[in-house]
Amino acid sequence: MKYLKNNIKKISIYIISILFLEILFKIIVKNEISVSNIFYILLHSIILSSFLCIISNIFKEKINRIITSIILFIMGVLFSIQTIFYKVFKVYFSLSNLKLKDQLNDFKEELVKIIVNNIFYIILFLIPFILYLIFKKKLNTKQNNLASYLMYFLIILILIPCLYLNILSTKNKTNDLYELYFNINETSLNINKLGVMNSYEIDLYRTIFGFQEKIDFVEIKESNEKKKEKKEEKIIEYEPNTLNLTFKETSNNDILTINNYIKNEKGTLKNEYTGKFKGYNLVYITAESFSQIGINKELTPTLYKLTHTGFIFDNYYTPNALSTIGGEFQSLLGLYPDNDILNIWRSGNNYFPFGLANVFKNLGYNTYAYHNNLYNFQDRHKYLKSQGFDNYLGCYNGLEKRINCKTWPESDIEMIEKTIPDYINNDTPFLAYYMTVSGHFEYSFNDNYIAYKNRNYVKDLNLNESAKSYVATQIELDRSLEKLISELETANKLDNTVIVLLADHYPYELNLNSINSLSSYERDEIVEVNHNSLILWNNKMDTINIDKPCMSSDVLPTVYNLFGIDYDSRLFTGQDILSDSLGIAIMRNRSFVTSKGTYFSNNNYFTGSEDAEYIKNINQLVNNRLTISKLILKTNYYNYLFN
Repeated sequence: MKYLKNNIKKISIYIISILFLEILFKIIVKNEISVSNIFYILLHSIILSSFLCIISNIFKEKINRIITSIILFIMGVLFSIQTIFYKVFKVYFSLSNLKLKDQLNDFKEELVKIIVNNIFYIILFLIPFILYLIFKKKLNTKQNNLASYLMYFLIILILIPCLYLNILSTKNKTNDLYELYFNINETSLNINKLGVMNSYEIDLYRTIFGFQEKIDFVEIKESNEKKKEKKEEKIIEYEPNTLNLTFKETSNNDILTINNYIKNEKGTLKNEYTGKFKGYNLVYITAESFSQIGINKELTPTLYKLTHTGFIFDNYYTPNALSTIGGEFQSLLGLYPDNDILNIWRSGNNYFPFGLANVFKNLGYNTYAYHNNLYNFQDRHKYLKSQGFDNYLGCYNGLEKRINCKTWPESDIEMIEKTIPDYINNDTPFLAYYMTVSGHFEYSFNDNYIAYKNRNYVKDLNLNESAKSYVATQIELDRSLEKLISELETANKLDNTVIVLLADHYPYELNLNSINSLSSYERDEIVEVNHNSLILWNNKMDTINIDKPCMSSDVLPTVYNLFGIDYDSRLFTGQDILSDSLGIAIMRNRSFVTSKGTYFSNNNYFTGSEDAEYIKNINQLVNNRLTISKLILKTNYYNYLFN
């Protein structure tokens, strides 16, 4: 009995510690707590605790205390990492992020501030470790005897089948335990439903042994989402935006998977807007942290004009996928990003025949790319070159000779003003790509040069400092667009120039309260926080409202269709928004929006009236597109297909 009590005390230390940390984490990041999830986490915690009792009580008492201390400390650190990472990027940490470790280094100043601001939470996560240090001499950490080992192994042997049965009971449920274990790989769902510790275990296993989601073709029965033409109008039969592809023989299973996927896809149809802007100039902008919540009719009149004329996309979303690099990936590739492949893209070694500059250079355009921060930040100089931009300018590879690169952040107005002369007076059509930076956090008048510069414009707004500072940064973007339009008009280039502007992500450094203080309606932090405006504008076009759900990765194929470019829509996971394709916006945790409603993956809740089959099919479509995006980058598929 004495040994039994001691063993129970030993295992209780770990069980209580893990449950404390899991519940504390959910409270801090405002993760949902459900009875079923807590029951599963409890089962897993007991199994994990039994294993930890085995490995932490092998040696003599003094060494065992050290091992136990280290284990409790590491657990506190692991939970702290998830919390800090989420606070900085609004996404959860996975081991694949280590491939982008230099990006974390680039954010080291922000990370230090976040750590300091959240030191209280870090201390809370270290409470089990601290308490153990205080009371360790009162706890029995003697070496396990045979009975102890038998007890722990017996617990593991009994509870693993119970855990498996619990998982098996969810086999027919979408995005639940069974699918997370065997079918899909989504860190945010793993953390929400399996717990942080189990998520780390799965992440480690899949990092070592690999994991690939299966493609399963589904038919989505949904009515045509385009506005129906009047009955008396003649029905036009449009051809698909596809090419005559040749699939070479290969033994690569991943390439065979993509080939099979493409063969089963019909592609999007050309439509009444195909070629509408053929031969026009294009200014294509990925705007740092741009959001419709920062648009104000009086303070940002140009942004207001551009988002209320031209094409107006009422249900456009900017999914946050690990900071700017994930957003720029979507805007330039028309694919959906994943942490596993961002490092591949950054290398610049993949072949992209449909890269923005590659496409327009083939049409005889002059192409230019600019960024008003460090030119090589996150290897931008490499991946822009792979898109065909041979004369890209950023700070410290030439742009610093034109603008002040010593402020933080730098000015969008200066960048636009000093680079327009490169292309404005040339008779050859041009493509100018800009990645802006003025909208970057921190949103504080003390730490943000642009916010400080424009503070007088926002000083009387009834908002907190963060929200005011954010609006101040958007004023800079607004004035840069005003300058762009003015110069185009002076040079008689405005009427035959198209301006496209999309965000890399929403301003995630703002908390939800600040975001909602700027929003015209109450937003949640999973889906609607990503609701945004997309600018696709020409001075001479009529205003056209589009209510179809769409997202960042849809923009590139939409632009290609508008410019009458021959491309294969099956090679993008984004879809031409103006076609009759299914409208869908996919969020970071696989929540989604369609014309039928909004689906929240965390609790498998759908706001519409469609049945479970519809939800299951859309989820499979989401999984298919995410998998294909990864495989295209992983296999350098375009090189296989076109070289």
